[in-house]
Amino acid sequence: MQIQELLQIAGIGVLVAVIGQILTRAGREDMATLTGIAGLAIVLMLVVTLIAELFENVKSMFGLY
Repeated sequence: MQIQELLQIAGIGVLVAVIGQILTRAGREDMATLTGIAGLAIVLMLVVTLIAELFENVKSMFGLY
């Protein structure tokens, strides 16, 4: 895993946490929840891409087609 992907995931987490706190303090708990769900979906897409890349590397390493 490259450090760039790790920093992207961490950055998204920090951004979602800050936006969630701001929205919660403003009394918009529903929007804070939606922001958390959207952040989770974005991170899951990144992780699925990384897992697919891992499987491709394992396949090529063992010569599986």
